[in-house]
Amino acid sequence: MWGLCPGMPKKSDRGEKMKNTYKIHLIGIGGQGTIKASTIIGEAAMKKGLNVVMSEVHGMAQRGGTVITELKIGEVYSPLIEETDADLLLAFEPTEALRSLNKLSEKTFVIVNSMPIVPFTISLGISEYPELSTVFEELKGKIKNLVVIDAQKVAKEAGNIISENMVLLGAAIATPNFPADKELIIQSMKENLPPETIKTNLKAFEMGFAEVKN
Repeated sequence: MWGLCPGMPKKSDRGEKMKNTYKIHLIGIGGQGTIKASTIIGEAAMKKGLNVVMSEVHGMAQRGGTVITELKIGEVYSPLIEETDADLLLAFEPTEALRSLNKLSEKTFVIVNSMPIVPFTISLGISEYPELSTVFEELKGKIKNLVVIDAQKVAKEAGNIISENMVLLGAAIATPNFPADKELIIQSMKENLPPETIKTNLKAFEMGFAEVKN
């Protein structure tokens, strides 16, 4: 767990429900760039003068396990998001979104990458991957605002499949009430991504943004 906090609430504020706070839950598979996307968001929010706290749960990231990041932006102390309290869920893999159902309410805006990543347990025949239609129907039953994007396809069109996370990042900042400005996100991207990848990543980012904004 680490923090990006120019200023912290007083001790008397701890444990109280903070107002003027935007809460983002990101979940994906190791290697999808979940943490990088979180870092870019956090640093962009700081550039705007907002308090940011962030937690990371790497899991078995190097083996394709679940990676979870939570950010709270605004008047915050603890980075952990309570049940039904997320403003935005950014799921880098369809079934991983189901792991986060307890964080969602009807008001949560949910963006899901439609491209599945089949875990080794399914490849070995130990378990089965659920039908994608079932996954999305379950999500629709819980929330009102659901955007499903084939981020891998969009990233390929932008020039590199590795830019999948930037497609989803672009979609995220196009959602209503997102706290970080687009220009600051782009600035943070340029500071956190290899220079040789910026052109492709920016194209992927803009294409993801258009998926929600248009």
